[in-house]
Amino acid sequence: MNEQVTWFKNAKYGMMIHWGLYSVLAGEYRGESSSVYAEWIQSKFQISNVEYGRLATAFNPVYFDADAIVTLAKKCGMQYLVVTTKHHDGFAMYRSQVDPYNVYDATPFHRDVIGELAEACRNAGLKFGLYYSQDLDWHEPDGGGYKSNHLDTAGTTWDNSWDFPDETQKNFDRCFDRKILPQIKEIMTNYGDIATAWFDVPMTLSETQSQLIYDTVRELQPNCLINSRLGNGKYDYVSLGDNEIPKHKEDMNKTDVDYNDIAGFKPSPLGLYETAGTINDSWGFSYHDQNWKTPRTLFRYKQHLNDFGINYLLNIGLDPLGRVPMMAEENLLAAKALEDAAGVQKGERQAASVG
Repeated sequence: MNEQVTWFKNAKYGMMIHWGLYSVLAGEYRGESSSVYAEWIQSKFQISNVEYGRLATAFNPVYFDADAIVTLAKKCGMQYLVVTTKHHDGFAMYRSQVDPYNVYDATPFHRDVIGELAEACRNAGLKFGLYYSQDLDWHEPDGGGYKSNHLDTAGTTWDNSWDFPDETQKNFDRCFDRKILPQIKEIMTNYGDIATAWFDVPMTLSETQSQLIYDTVRELQPNCLINSRLGNGKYDYVSLGDNEIPKHKEDMNKTDVDYNDIAGFKPSPLGLYETAGTINDSWGFSYHDQNWKTPRTLFRYKQHLNDFGINYLLNIGLDPLGRVPMMAEENLLAAKALEDAAGVQKGERQAASVG
């Protein structure tokens, strides 16, 4: 574990990938645009599971190339990749034996996306991490979030209240035991070494369930670092809020915190921190979201975060054909060129001062 901690501290930069059935809709539904987060489109428009599930028949991303994506990440100086295995819509991007609602069994693509990316990372020497939505699951009648619908969301409700409206009948324990924990066991068993386990929005999980997930990951992947969004204070490293760029370093010393609040600093047992951010506004691909962060902004954010000792995990939403959007690729490479130029100038200044 000590080697993994040292690696994470030195990594500084990673690529995140949000990709799933929501990418087919690409932020548009029946003439209307999604909320800022296109991956929330099922909740935004309360699309039934029957209708939303039909998107699987159209999911055939013939240009998906795991090696090309990993090569791009390396060119940009990224040291690790984190990819969505299951987002809040409940659709798995790997071949799951637990639930046939997955990219291998339910689509004409019929390929294990996670397996291909894991292999590409191994071949390229990049560390590989997995995102899994451990609380919300809109495909399940007992999916979590139903206790938190008084809070604002990027959709309409945190749970699937359109297919399963009776909250009194919901019991997250059933979903946890039938799907959540078994799928976590799958992804932590079938894809080689996993560097980071990236969980999200803890709302319904009990402390016992968070501990069980933590212990399960630790048993199956002894060197895997687990992020703070698992919930209930069970974690190895701190994930800050979405796109959070902290201004004050002293905030890192806060101890009086809500451990289930996804934003802000929390005590880090290993001194490890990370901000996950988007290259435009949405996490999932969106046709109407052209608000790309400029190369200079990306360079400046990375530099600022790294100066604070925080890794920058920068998200790319692959399009329906499996491609990195052109502007995302161009801006990532241009940001790396700026960083390289700044490094050369710094070196020249240091050499001049020594001379």
